[in-house]
Amino acid sequence: MDRPTIAIDTMGGDNGAEPMIVGIKAAMDKYSDFDIKVYGKEKELAGLIDKYGVDRERIEIVAATEEITCHDAPVDAIRKKKESSMVLALTDVKNGSAQACISSGNSGALMAGGTFIVGRAKGVKRAPLAPLIPTSIGDSLLIDCGANVDAKPENLVQFAKMGAIYMEHIVGVKNPKVAIVNIGAEDEKGNELVKETLPLLREMKDINFIGSIEAREIPNGGADVLVCEAFVGNVILKLYEGLGKMFLSEVKGVLKSSVKTKIGAGLIYKPLKKAFSRFMADDKGGAPLLGLKGLVVKIHGNSKDREVQSAILQCRSFIMHDVNGKILEAFSEETA
Repeated sequence: MDRPTIAIDTMGGDNGAEPMIVGIKAAMDKYSDFDIKVYGKEKELAGLIDKYGVDRERIEIVAATEEITCHDAPVDAIRKKKESSMVLALTDVKNGSAQACISSGNSGALMAGGTFIVGRAKGVKRAPLAPLIPTSIGDSLLIDCGANVDAKPENLVQFAKMGAIYMEHIVGVKNPKVAIVNIGAEDEKGNELVKETLPLLREMKDINFIGSIEAREIPNGGADVLVCEAFVGNVILKLYEGLGKMFLSEVKGVLKSSVKTKIGAGLIYKPLKKAFSRFMADDKGGAPLLGLKGLVVKIHGNSKDREVQSAILQCRSFIMHDVNGKILEAFSEETA
């Protein structure tokens, strides 16, 4: 394909456009084989691009006269704010002038826009949000973490298939282990959704389904793909984030509690920083909305430049490995 273009919505996040441009600059310095389109306030973006020395040959500014805020009703915002940065970016993915969209804005609006503007791939019934979460042996894909709180068994089956494709082609895990999140390992455990989904997943020949996984086994890397509906997934994700911050705060408190611990902290600072960095969102990229005709990625509302850079590189990898095409192919075979 021609050089891919990544569309970045610079409005709606907590930190404004500046960390977006800094992250873009860092990503562009790392790889020269993609271009960027930024959507937002034209004068502000032009000033930031010049300030940070972003290559003008590889970046295009698209002026947006409207902004979707966190207070807007998602569907209404997508329908009414046609000149917003988010809608303009998603529309460019739809018409093919961009191959991916990254936004730190209103999550509900981005999911609605992904579905209504970009559109679901043929055969895909629901598009799940799928972030990577750290484990003791690597990363696992949590699917779904926020898009479908009323999912049905056939939706979870599709999530499992999409998750396996993502883990194999983006993360590089061969024959990834797929599990459904449950309150026990036995088949008779779980709610009706889990009980109805289990036999359907066991019948699938094109994924490596290993059965149920309890929440306590998730941090140990018990499975590469964690299948669940969005309510459960969002609770897992938020608990992960909260525990990570609490643990980091506790360790810092201990290390600063006396002269001896401060000396010890100095000796172990680098390895400790490296260990904690695995629990930060900065280097994980964003949460892709899988199963659409184009790539849409949600990053945190308070994202800084490192998370923006990571999300751009994630999109580049996604496009280069044609993950969307592989998902399209997998589901078109089902509907053929």
